Amino acid sequence: MAGSSEAAPRRRPARPRDAASLVLLRGPKDNPEVLLGRRPKSARFMPGVYVFPGGAVERGDPAFAVAFEMRADVMARLARHGGERRAKALSWAAIRETWEETGLLLGAAGRIDDRLTCPAGRAFTDAGLAPDLAALDYIARAVTPTHSPIRFNTRFFVADGGKVGGAIRETGELEDIDWHPAADALERDDLMGVTRFVLGEARRNWLDQPRPDPERPIPTLSRWRGIRRIRAK
Repeated sequence: MAGSSEAAPRRRPARPRDAASLVLLRGPKDNPEVLLGRRPKSARFMPGVYVFPGGAVERGDPAFAVAFEMRADVMARLARHGGERRAKALSWAAIRETWEETGLLLGAAGRIDDRLTCPAGRAFTDAGLAPDLAALDYIARAVTPTHSPIRFNTRFFVADGGKVGGAIRETGELEDIDWHPAADALERDDLMGVTRFVLGEARRNWLDQPRPDPERPIPTLSRWRGIRRIRAK
C-alpha cells in the first residue's frame, strides 16, 4: 500500500541448476585454439556473447551416464560436491550439450546399450562411437550470482578438440561457431568474465598437463555481496 512503512519482502534467490560446459582446445601447447560460439541475441541467458558449449543437466542424464567410465581422479573431484552419480551425469551433460550445440562428438570406439535412447546417444551410435567420459578433465566451477533470475552451478571440463568427430553445425543454441586462438579470445570484448576466467584455467591445464590427482583443488567463481571471488575447493 502507498505510504506503508513496511519494507517489501526480499525475494529468495533462484536455486542454481546443475550444469556442465566443455572447453575444447586443440593445437600446440603454447598456443592452442579454443572452440567458441555466440549465444543468440534472443537467448534468455547471456545473450549475444561468445561461450563454450554447455547447458543444464537433464532428467535422463544420470541413467544414461552410469554405463560409461571416467577418470578416477576426475570422479573424486566432482563427487566432492554431489556424489558419483551426479559426477557422471555432469560429465555426460558436457558431452551431450557439445553435440547438441555444435554437432561435434567426443567419443571413442564402442557401442551404446540399445536400451539407452536419446538424440545424442543415437548420434554416437550412428558414428560407431560411445561417449568418452574418460577424455574429460574437470578444471573449474562457477555459480551464477544470486541476483540473476536464471542461475546455474556449472562444472567446466577441458578436452582435446583434436580428437572430436563430426562436423560443426550451427544450432538454435549457438551461432558463428569456430576455432579461435585462445590468446586472442582472452582479449575479446564479447567474452563474459566467467568465460575468460575458465579459458585461463583451461590454458594452464593444457600447458601444464597436471598429473591425475583426486585432491587437486578446483577454483570456484562466485559473487558474495556483489564482490567477485575465486576460491579453491
